[in-house]
Amino acid sequence: MAEETRQNDFFNVCGNCKISCCQSARPPITNERKKIIERFLMRQNFPAEDFFKHEAYMFPREDTEGYCIFYDKKTRRCKIHPVKPETCVAGPITFDVNLKTGKVEWYLKMENICPLAGAMFRNKETLQKHLETAKREIHRLLRELDAEALKAILKIEEPDTFKIGEEPAEKEVLRKLGSTGCQLKGGPEGI
Repeated sequence: MAEETRQNDFFNVCGNCKISCCQSARPPITNERKKIIERFLMRQNFPAEDFFKHEAYMFPREDTEGYCIFYDKKTRRCKIHPVKPETCVAGPITFDVNLKTGKVEWYLKMENICPLAGAMFRNKETLQKHLETAKREIHRLLRELDAEALKAILKIEEPDTFKIGEEPAEKEVLRKLGSTGCQLKGGPEGI
């Protein structure tokens, strides 16, 4: 799939939003996504620098205010939109992996923290279309992240969400996480 068609902007909600989902977000970056972003940045003639930070998992560096370095504060848009991280494409849909049930659980953020989520929730066709995109992106992320990074991400609290569905997790993802017989976290949490 071409980078430019990875996600369509079907709402003009984000550009007018006063909530900063790009602040302290720390979306996970796989090694493959890092390569894709770096190629994109080279084609856009961005100055060469280290754009990523690695703690329990890799994510885009942040500025002094905690904003993703790829967030343009003037335009309120992502500088790397065509190749942005999977969880950024999936938002405002988040996920969890429930090891008790062996399922990926899908959550939607509450409208009070994401007006786009409210607009999607009111238009079931749009929500369903975006959920399919989110699932594709998150499943790719789950496959590509190493076990330690995935475990760290699944510990991140994601309040103000509600469950909108679930489906069986891929066996390889469950193997990667280990069959501990317990949920990594309880309730509506994820990225």
